[in-house]
Amino acid sequence: MSRQDINRSGEMEVFVSVVERGGFSAAAETRRMTPSAVSKLVARLETRLGTRLVNRSTRKLQLTPEGCAFYERSVAILANISEAERFASAGEQAAGRISINTSGSFGNHVLAPLIPAFMAEHPGVTLDITHTDKVVDLLEERADVAIRAGPLKTSSLIARKLGAAGKIIVASPDYLQHHGEPRSAAELHRHRRIGFSYARALEGWPVTDNFETITIPVTPGLQVGDGEAMRYLALSGAGLARMTEFTVRADIAAGRLISVLEELNPGDVEEFYAVYIGQGGPLPARVRALLDFLARHVRL
Repeated sequence: MSRQDINRSGEMEVFVSVVERGGFSAAAETRRMTPSAVSKLVARLETRLGTRLVNRSTRKLQLTPEGCAFYERSVAILANISEAERFASAGEQAAGRISINTSGSFGNHVLAPLIPAFMAEHPGVTLDITHTDKVVDLLEERADVAIRAGPLKTSSLIARKLGAAGKIIVASPDYLQHHGEPRSAAELHRHRRIGFSYARALEGWPVTDNFETITIPVTPGLQVGDGEAMRYLALSGAGLARMTEFTVRADIAAGRLISVLEELNPGDVEEFYAVYIGQGGPLPARVRALLDFLARHVRL
């Protein structure tokens, strides 16, 4: 078989399925092939490349270092192919349901104000929005797009950066009246500090003290699982909260919350991404329309 006759992108798609599904049988089900055909395709690929990509056993499949490298490059190449196809089909009409998974804070304070304009721009689209601060599996949740903070950890997903937002420490006027306003990093230790309970949360609050950044631990007695719950606790006077600026911007403007220790803010930011499955064919026009709209209109 000549080099021109080899469907290299097809081989990559099958190999990526083998890795991401964890074996030949699961990949065969996804690709609508027989396990034997998938196994032979991978074997031919290894022969052509002159290296072993996977170590096979009766119980599990393990990638070799060469297999890891080939997988990472295959994912990137397939994503580029999908992007080219999306540009080629730019005239396709956006229509149908879009499932969006995002945090409550981003959903309420950034996404919700943009929804009317998006719906007016794409009247054939319907939206299904779920709020959770937990990281979800897009396939299991049947989500088209997830909006998340922090770097992307799964290479089988594609992330489109939407921007970055600073974080500030806030408290209600009532809390500060009863407990006093902290004036230094040391004084933070005598205040109740509301923290996040989920696994991705930072261990503490970074603040600048004597030109160095130190970390103030969060009070273990008051932790919540999402940003909106933290905001409501801060509004109720339960303690100090360190939150993304856009979450409390309106509250500060209205005097419901007060920013404290601004001079000790180290200036760290939280980056936000629209995350989607970019491998396995061109994106539907409805999903592409949402991603393009968010890239144009989200301002953090």
